[in-house]
Amino acid sequence: MINRVVLVGRMTRDPELRRTQNGSAVASFTLAMNRPKRNDEEQQADYISCVVWNKVAENVDKYCSKGSLVGVEGRLRSRSYDNAQGQRVYVTEVVCDSVQFLETKSKDKYEEQQYHSQSTYNPNQYQQPTQNQQQDSFMNENPSFNIMEDDIQF
Repeated sequence: MINRVVLVGRMTRDPELRRTQNGSAVASFTLAMNRPKRNDEEQQADYISCVVWNKVAENVDKYCSKGSLVGVEGRLRSRSYDNAQGQRVYVTEVVCDSVQFLETKSKDKYEEQQYHSQSTYNPNQYQQPTQNQQQDSFMNENPSFNIMEDDIQF
């Protein structure tokens, strides 16, 4: 039997982190994925419930929020329980083995800080760097790589 799920989508809400009685972390969230559009149809989406456990759950809670783009890999699970009104509720969800952070809230906050900290461009304030400044800047920004002849593909 094969039960494998791979999805890429955006979180519809902030992940909800809880702890089990023995202290294990569990986070749940919902991913939205747009369906392919046909001609003049309105855009439709699928909403898939996801659950992740332990350290990965803590990282998802720490680094992701509503709107974060994530990739998940896991297995499909269905279960049922009786709610407070005594009705049987059926749930199908993805139990994630791994979550890849493609766009996270920390990155968004960092980019927002960078955007607000930059000054407005004024062409009269620009000064051409001297040859030594250009060389120093180049040397500091680009790390050296040791490439052996055996590493070259052709």
